[in-house]
Amino acid sequence: MKTMRLFPLELRRLLQSRLTWLIMALTVLSPVLGLVLYKPATSTTMLSVYLANPAMAGGVAGAILFGLLAIFELDRARRSRVDILTDAMVSPLTTALTRLLALLTAAVLTAGLTMLVWLPISAGLIGSVFTGANYVLAYLLLMGLALPLGILAAAAAYQFTRRADLSIVLFIAFCALSLTVWADDWQLCWLNPCVWALSDDFSNFRVFRSVAWMRLTWLAALAGVWTVSYLCIRQYGKGMFGSLARSVRRIYRPAVALALLAFSGTAYAAQPFIDQSNPDLTVMSFYEIPYAEGVTFLGRSAQVFPDTAAGTVTGRASYRFQNTSGQEQSISFGINPGYAISNVQTNGADVPFTVSDYQEYNEALLEVTIPAEEEVELTMEYSGFPQESMPTMQGGKELSSEYLCLENSTLSPRVMNVMPGEAGYPAEIEITLPDSMIAIPFSSSEAEVISENADGTRTWRYEANSAGGILYAGDYICEQIEAGGMTIEFYYGRKHQAVMEEAGAVDAVKAVVDYCTEHYGTLSFGTGETLKLIQSRVAGGGYAVGGASLLDEADFTIANLGDTDKGVVPGEIFIHELVHQWWGLGNMFDTSDSTSPWSSEGLTVYTTYRIVKELYGADYAQQYYVDQWQQVVDDYYLNFYVRHPEYLEMLPEAERLNIAGGLSGVRRYNEMPLKILKAEQLVGGEEAMDQILRGLFNRELDPMYPYLTYQEFLDTCHLTEEDLNLG
Repeated sequence: MKTMRLFPLELRRLLQSRLTWLIMALTVLSPVLGLVLYKPATSTTMLSVYLANPAMAGGVAGAILFGLLAIFELDRARRSRVDILTDAMVSPLTTALTRLLALLTAAVLTAGLTMLVWLPISAGLIGSVFTGANYVLAYLLLMGLALPLGILAAAAAYQFTRRADLSIVLFIAFCALSLTVWADDWQLCWLNPCVWALSDDFSNFRVFRSVAWMRLTWLAALAGVWTVSYLCIRQYGKGMFGSLARSVRRIYRPAVALALLAFSGTAYAAQPFIDQSNPDLTVMSFYEIPYAEGVTFLGRSAQVFPDTAAGTVTGRASYRFQNTSGQEQSISFGINPGYAISNVQTNGADVPFTVSDYQEYNEALLEVTIPAEEEVELTMEYSGFPQESMPTMQGGKELSSEYLCLENSTLSPRVMNVMPGEAGYPAEIEITLPDSMIAIPFSSSEAEVISENADGTRTWRYEANSAGGILYAGDYICEQIEAGGMTIEFYYGRKHQAVMEEAGAVDAVKAVVDYCTEHYGTLSFGTGETLKLIQSRVAGGGYAVGGASLLDEADFTIANLGDTDKGVVPGEIFIHELVHQWWGLGNMFDTSDSTSPWSSEGLTVYTTYRIVKELYGADYAQQYYVDQWQQVVDDYYLNFYVRHPEYLEMLPEAERLNIAGGLSGVRRYNEMPLKILKAEQLVGGEEAMDQILRGLFNRELDPMYPYLTYQEFLDTCHLTEEDLNLG
């Protein structure tokens, strides 16, 4: 009760301190560091650049500032040499608890003030994809919860040591651990969460949930450590251990500390987000499982029920096999490590099954024994929270009413060791989704609605032919575009509609597909009649299969559509990104040599120039492409570090890599297009170059090294590297 009476007095005293207001003001201003200096989120989405980075920078700076304030306040009486008098009037335990509550209250006020100050700034910077939910969650989790962590850690250090200087050293070392050694471990980096990207167009609940789990785990851990340090507060003239022995007499105090530490340890061990897959990506033992003797695949069906509020999946899968071996056989399945398997039956009877602890490529091994009967129907139920394998790139398993992606064993258990039947691996999938979502199989299959349900959901059905399969679903807009002799189904997020319209996305798709199909040929992953272009949640890149191709949302953000290296206006940059379907995805490039200008960007920029020349004329293309390439390249060769590379090697590594990255971009986006343009002139003009590029695009690939190399380009042009020197 005395603590509650003293708390308003202590809070008022704290808020009357000029140092407190200085710390609060610096914390409110600290998100600016995320715009200019500290940028842990590497994606180019607007929310990553203008929300995640400022919020995380504010969390790091604010936690350190409030930690130092906590040490200063706790050391005030000792520093003023009045601690003997204050301890005689009020128990040092009561004083410590009161000051902690006052500091935490000041942190809460600062976090709220920061959110108010940065709300209009963030909304203005982010633009049309800004949402209040993302803003509140980002600042609450990425910044707000960091402040009490800093206070608890610093206060505990002081209460253990009773020395301000040693406490500061311990606290700064603890912060440095999070920023360096623990930076890539999402559970240990208490100060700087592992958030590499936030999506503009779709939800981010998966990322926010993992950050909340980490923050609450550390809150419990540091609260437990603080409680232990609280028991060590010196009293009655005794030292640390004597004070500890006296404080533990009230059993509830150590019990609270043990409960907090036990809760933290349990939360750390039981986290549901990341699997335990083998980090060695060269190991592929699941693909070495021998095929079941005499067993062939007849068909598969699955009914999938995502819970978009909880982020979980429930499903029932059925498999039909033909077993001609006359013996029991073990069937292997890959399942997502976050799923629990139940009710496994063959022909209506329960059968034994096992799930291995070993995990590989985001799958655990499920083994089921089927009977010796010739016709076998195997059914099972599965449910759980899908886990991911890459903790530093979380978000791929996002599952909400705005977006989901269920891949292979996350959609339903994937058969591993059964040979296909005459029809291959036929499958029929049904999935029940909120009525705002569109189901999009990542293949040539088309999903159709088979029922409208009373609970505001719709059930979709589609057929496929694969042992796994990928399904996207979300709040999409679909544009039907006739181009290149086929129908393009262009799916993009509803939140991105204004950006897509400003960029002239539909016209750009038509222009690119018509031009590239005519000049280079059709994409190998198109069916010849249809092609789905699907904008995914930010994923770090795109890929393609027969009938569908993925466009990473990060390629079409407002910031990316303003990148003048790729084009003059958003529509032309959109053209650039779509051309990567031919140069980059339709033809791959080996980018292991970071010093080489040869990459997909050179041919993509050149092709964009050719399309723009056809659309807007030679003068426009010369002015805004060729002349600008030449100007940038001229400046490049005047650069001090290009003329004196020996000085570049003397710089600190971070600065060296930053400069080298910028110079490399100049070579790929500007020098290489100029070289290709020179090659065009040397081989006889645009038509001759088109024939060369068409041949390269449709060449027979070497499966051991399918990349298009600079030497292949030169050989086909009958040129040497020296022929394309720009000097």
